[in-house]
Amino acid sequence: MSNGRIDVKKWLFLSFALLLSLMLAACSDSSENTSSTANSGSGGEEKKEFLIGMSQANLGEPWRVAMNDQIQAAADEHPELKVVFADAAQDNSKQIADVENFIQQKVDLLIISPNEAKPLTAVVKKAYDAGIPVIVLDRKVEGDAYTQYIGGDNKLIGKKAGEYVAKVLGEKGGKVVEIKGLEGSTPQQERHDGFLEGISSNPNVKVIASQNADWLRDKAITVMENILQANKDINVVYGHNDPAAEGAYIAAKNAGREKEMIFIGIDGLPTPDGGLKAVMEGRLSATYIYPTGGKEAIESAIKILLDKEEVEKTVILDTIEVTKDNAEQVYRQFGGK
Repeated sequence: MSNGRIDVKKWLFLSFALLLSLMLAACSDSSENTSSTANSGSGGEEKKEFLIGMSQANLGEPWRVAMNDQIQAAADEHPELKVVFADAAQDNSKQIADVENFIQQKVDLLIISPNEAKPLTAVVKKAYDAGIPVIVLDRKVEGDAYTQYIGGDNKLIGKKAGEYVAKVLGEKGGKVVEIKGLEGSTPQQERHDGFLEGISSNPNVKVIASQNADWLRDKAITVMENILQANKDINVVYGHNDPAAEGAYIAAKNAGREKEMIFIGIDGLPTPDGGLKAVMEGRLSATYIYPTGGKEAIESAIKILLDKEEVEKTVILDTIEVTKDNAEQVYRQFGGK
């Protein structure tokens, strides 16, 4: 009987030892598999490719075409980045739908140049709240539900344009026509406010007409035709962008009145049909460099997506006043050929 008892004890002991050994082996395998999975990045880490959605307000402005081109050129230097573009064609509803689509696609980062501030605020916040980093270019949205804003100081640029006009017209002063951008866009309001501040030093400078052309050259031609019919004495035309100033010039030339006034714009693109060439060729008296921020947006995207770094909330880009004296030099500086 005693031998039977000893055999049972041995059997129980050996069974327990075997079970313990199997459990330890299983735990070891599980630990190795977990470690291997984490290192392989299958859990979302070490991502190799990133999708960027770029929502553009419109492609009717050459400056916005240049912005898209600069974004693509900068992204092309980084094979990890793929950029998908959407054109809102100056339609707030379409731009909202474009951003909604990017959210559904689960883009890794959103770049947006809003058509108007207020209507686009909610959908930008929706993307930001969904965990998508958002870079806002050129035109702002309301509030601060975005990762970074990149743009020029539109009020400063408008002020510089106003100071230029006040100086050129001198003590005698003169009559100014303002061809504005799109109502509801922040650059339009800031370039208007800045300009009024700039001319305030000369009480004899008067704005006699101020109308929107929505940043478009063809619309500026029509607007200026009507203003010319209503005003026989105009000294300066201030366009909120170069296409507006060029459109006003075309209308004045068609009426045989282009030599009666000077034309000022903003953008200063170094392209054959851009503002720098217009100054060099004498159609515009001055323009102001307004960088697109396309290259800077991709630089920030790399910091956010690849380097996992935080970026500044606001990046303000510099401007340059361009006149006949420095137009050729600035043209070469910015890559004009």
